[in-house]
Amino acid sequence: MKVVKNGVRALGLLVSEVEPTPRPSPRTLAAPSATAAPSATAAAVAGRTIWHLNTTATGGGVAELLDRSIGLHNDAGLRTRWLVLSGEPDFFAVTKRLHHRLHGSPDPGGPLGPAERKTYETVTQRQAEEVMTWVTAGDVCVLHDPQTLGLAPLLAAGGLCVAWRCHIGTAAHSETVRETWQFLEPYLHAPSRCGFSVQGYAPRHLEQQEGKVVVLRPSIDPAAAKNQPLTDSAVHQLLKAIGLEASPDSGGPDERAAQVVQDQPLPAGAPVLLQVSRWDPLKDMAGVLRAFSTHIAPARADAHLVLAGPEPADIPDDPEGAEILRRLRRTWAATDPAVRQRIHLVTLSLKDTETNAQIVNALQHRATVVAQKSLQEGFGLTVTEAMWKGRAIVASAVGGIPAQIRDEREGLLIRDPRDLQAFGQAVVRLLSDPQLRQRLGTAARRRCAEHFLIDREFMDYCALYDSLVPRHLP
Repeated sequence: MKVVKNGVRALGLLVSEVEPTPRPSPRTLAAPSATAAPSATAAAVAGRTIWHLNTTATGGGVAELLDRSIGLHNDAGLRTRWLVLSGEPDFFAVTKRLHHRLHGSPDPGGPLGPAERKTYETVTQRQAEEVMTWVTAGDVCVLHDPQTLGLAPLLAAGGLCVAWRCHIGTAAHSETVRETWQFLEPYLHAPSRCGFSVQGYAPRHLEQQEGKVVVLRPSIDPAAAKNQPLTDSAVHQLLKAIGLEASPDSGGPDERAAQVVQDQPLPAGAPVLLQVSRWDPLKDMAGVLRAFSTHIAPARADAHLVLAGPEPADIPDDPEGAEILRRLRRTWAATDPAVRQRIHLVTLSLKDTETNAQIVNALQHRATVVAQKSLQEGFGLTVTEAMWKGRAIVASAVGGIPAQIRDEREGLLIRDPRDLQAFGQAVVRLLSDPQLRQRLGTAARRRCAEHFLIDREFMDYCALYDSLVPRHLP
């Protein structure tokens, strides 16, 4: 096997194996009633390997979930491996359209037809053939998101216990969403279970099949570098290292870790509105910038905006990121200079995932208010991360976000994500009310601890495996 940097081993032309980031130590499960479940699951899958498949090792929520979860699986005695699938640009162009469509977004490319199906099936067939050379009949296989669903029929026919987990979606079943599920219909029969982040994301015909649909809510790992406590000194040291904050004694920003576009550094003590997202049109970073310029900056002359996201070149399955970032930088450059000097664009390298996680952690700790003004959002991991850090949050009431935070209880929700004025007013309200920020942040951390940590998600996976294996004994 060829060894590739960052713990990725090429197994074939289209398949690589990822070695997850080592966890600090084996974790004990949080719920006392759950301590027997891992051993029961281990007995059920004894002699089998659990495989998780997706299309990127870095960047985005799914890669982060798997990086932490695979380590926990193995700590608990479940032999688990993580495969990443690659493909041609035409394939990822199709799967990006599937991604947007399942969120309910209009598709300027028009209907999905025979050409798109041929591209999708040609690549997923080749991927599945390579995967089958590494797995064994009776193994458990969890496919993640629409990019991988096309592998399900061949893997199931090869004797694997197959589940599919869809991290994206919407409960609003528009014509675009229905058309997209029709496109995916030929592959949906193969997985024995289909997991969704939120009840109601599944197409109605799946929900009518008893036991077919399960809810698997994403989680975060408190032991991860992105979620560990940081002192104020550590926060400032990390932000000075990338040049976001001024550092007279520094030899210059570390451009290998991040690139910062700004007129001047972030002042010490300045209130900060932060959004961390991929450079994706559904995250609406440009909308956040416009809302800050027109509704927040005039009301709070001391406030600054930080928009941070990953280096697009480091995410091969997202063909739109580079263009979205270029447009955002042009919008920043055209902004009134008096406001522009309070807006900072941070592009984070994914070459070193631990450094990336530490910088995101520092940004979230530095934030006064965290935003997630998505137009659509399957389930906001950045929302969960901010909840764990006890931050006040303003987010769109779309997708899975209302299942994470409740309006006026753990954060403030904006009903119409395109309403820049309502968003701006909510941010200004939080910036101006420290007691409200404290109350919402404390409640958010408590809710996160109760519902959205990795031990709970691991137990959900154990229940999934238990339901798969008895039905597919070799």
